[in-house]
Amino acid sequence: MSAERRSPLDRARVADTALRLLNEVGLDGLTLRAIAKELDVKAPALYWHFKDKQALLDEMATQMFRRMTAGAGLDPADTWQERLLKVNRGLRAALLGYRDGAKVFSGSRFTGVDHAPALEANLRLLTDAGLTFAQAVDAGRTAYAYTIGFVTEEQGMRPLPGDEKVRTDIADRARRLADHPLAAAAGELLFDDYDRQFEEGLAVVIAGIGARYGVAS
Repeated sequence: MSAERRSPLDRARVADTALRLLNEVGLDGLTLRAIAKELDVKAPALYWHFKDKQALLDEMATQMFRRMTAGAGLDPADTWQERLLKVNRGLRAALLGYRDGAKVFSGSRFTGVDHAPALEANLRLLTDAGLTFAQAVDAGRTAYAYTIGFVTEEQGMRPLPGDEKVRTDIADRARRLADHPLAAAAGELLFDDYDRQFEEGLAVVIAGIGARYGVAS
């Protein structure tokens, strides 16, 4: 038996194992039974630490966040636009590191308060820029929701981290939509160069926040 399997079972070890297994089986295949097998324990042993799968996903999302922010300091000189760009670029990069990463993160509740300092700093920066507190919360949530939604769609097309294969054959799609030339041509923009797509969409979101709340500069 490996040293890992002899070590005491705790929430962090279960979540770490689940994150490693995630890339192999995806979210649908990530059952408590599969995780227990990987840890060489019986499935009921996991219920001492997590009451159900959602509780485990909460801990997994928390670990993902901790890894994402480890050693990443916030620059107090950032403008609010720069901060939203950095935060959401970092979030996308972190989610893409895991198969179904966006689905794990979406709807999960952090099990600790590790996120509080960054959230506090971001809200302070937005309110200092002239947004009301409610506007600052809405702005951050809107950019976050855009990123989560974008990566969910992106990973639907490219499930595995670093996978360059796309589920949609753009040329075949164009042939099938030949009677609708604009819809056909859109495929090259919809299903390719996700980096460009993400950056353009995020820029639109941030510009929209500035225009909506009158803090464009």
